[in-house]
Amino acid sequence: QVQLVESGGGLVQAGGSLRLSCAASGRTLQFSSYSMGWFRQAPGKEREFVAHIGWSGGMIHYADSVKGRFTISRDNSKNTVYLQMNSLKPEDTAVYYCARRRGLGYRVPSEYEYWGQGTQVTVSS
Repeated sequence: QVQLVESGGGLVQAGGSLRLSCAASGRTLQFSSYSMGWFRQAPGKEREFVAHIGWSGGMIHYADSVKGRFTISRDNSKNTVYLQMNSLKPEDTAVYYCARRRGLGYRVPSEYEYWGQGTQVTVSS
């Protein structure tokens, strides 16, 4: 099994920044062999794609809504993926999840097999 634990969420004013972390562990981890993604889910809405990073740190993709403000990165030596979020807006308020990709696509939740419990991000106006 693989465990993913997100951290770094919190309450921030609009225009502020947060850095989310996702630490991976588990017997069958092989963290550096897998692409990882960040998703978010606001109340009453479907889970949506935020960012993706390939196993070696390439193949970086962002949702249009966060492009230019968020940066995804990873440190395979620490089995951790990060999401630096700058210029936060109230509409970024959501629970943020990291996940390990298993399929060919990267924008839909069904292409991911392991999920963390999520970390709440709240942006006040």
